[in-house]
Formats: sequence, structure tokens, C-alpha cells
Amino acid sequence: MLILKYFASLREQLARDEEHIALPAQVTTLAELIEHLGTERDECWLRALTATPVVTAVNQEVCGPEQRICDGDEIAFFPPVTGG
Repeated sequence: MLILKYFASLREQLARDEEHIALPAQVTTLAELIEHLGTERDECWLRALTATPVVTAVNQEVCGPEQRICDGDEIAFFPPVTGG
């Protein structure tokens, strides 16, 4: 199982803050997971998770889309942050 966590505006857009999903056999990277979620759910998911620059972390370490993932990983998605 993967633990997926969504923060701030992503949590609001996707109407959840956390979920547990089985790791699909064909998914080995973070980019493949995002594509899988967009395909299995709807366009809103794909748009939300590919917006620039969504920050991703695997097991609490910030990483890019090429990051390999495996069963048991915690994956977090953070929306762009504005400041002022």
C-alpha cells in the first residue's frame, strides 16, 4: 500500500487529505503514479497534480517525477506556495 497525502489547496481540490492505495504493478516512478491517478480518476486529478510547480516528496524527502517508488512509501503533494 502507498500512503498518499495532499496538502493545502490540493487537499481542497481533491476533497481528501490522505488515502491508502495499492501500488499498481506497472507503476514504478512518481511520474507514473501521477499519470495513473489522472487516468483512473478524472482530468481534475491530472491537472491538480501536474500544475507547475507542485512539490512532491517520497518518505518525507523532496524529489522529482523520476523518483522510484515502492510498496509502503508515503508520497506527499504540496501545491505552489505564494508569499508576500
